[in-house]
Amino acid sequence: MESSEYCQNLVRTHDRDRYLASLFAPETVRPHLFALYAFNSEVARVRESVSEPGLGEIRLQWWRDTIAAIYQGNTPDHPAAECLAAAITHGSLPQSAFQNLIDARVFDLYDDPMPSLHDLQGYLGETSSVLIQLAASILAGRSAQGAAEASGHAGIAYGLTGLLRTLPVHRARGQCFLPKDVLSKHEASPASVLSGRWGEGERAAITELCADASHHLAQARANREDVPAQALPAFLPVSLVDGFLKKLQRPSFNPFESVAEVSQLRRQWRLLRSAASKRF
Repeated sequence: MESSEYCQNLVRTHDRDRYLASLFAPETVRPHLFALYAFNSEVARVRESVSEPGLGEIRLQWWRDTIAAIYQGNTPDHPAAECLAAAITHGSLPQSAFQNLIDARVFDLYDDPMPSLHDLQGYLGETSSVLIQLAASILAGRSAQGAAEASGHAGIAYGLTGLLRTLPVHRARGQCFLPKDVLSKHEASPASVLSGRWGEGERAAITELCADASHHLAQARANREDVPAQALPAFLPVSLVDGFLKKLQRPSFNPFESVAEVSQLRRQWRLLRSAASKRF
């Protein structure tokens, strides 16, 4: 299997929404997007591929060393790394962005609760927001620099919604991404989240976090004019946030027990509409 095919298949399997959004990019640029998203998938899935945090640390260190080698002109023999090297050259992508993303992912390896909403937004900025900005740079080059504000808010909206809709997955691993300060404000706690208690406090905390995601989505859209038309595919997955938040806030829905899903057909239709209207 060629390296480019490996990346495309990885993204298609593990990051379906970004895969579909990438199909709206020019065919010549898609391999670079798939390379970026394949790297992200490799790093984001480290916890589920190792049996203990120490092994995850080793895996992340390998990626740190790999990124450093790429910028030194020495690409390791790994399909995602080979394609990522070409994407980095094409988009003139900064090394610090990759290193910061990897460092942020260390949090995933452990069961420590997220301390505060500020910390969570920082984590999302280094993982979700930076991915949008890097993809925008691949698509639009230097003209994407003006989209940094939109990328920041869009990444928090998309990333936070993603964490909220996959709470059952994290609970099963003993992880709590819901910030302690938000939970405490509503007389809830990481322990109550992990136990699956769905009381008024937990419900209020989820409502507040959904509101925060909505706020950042609105801010991203307020800065939409700063996003070059060529960079739109990087932002298209953000158009799905509304549907996920609507599902999360249904009175009868318990996000601790069920993943907040929207049908694949509905998601594809939303992406198509957003691409056609050139709005996310």
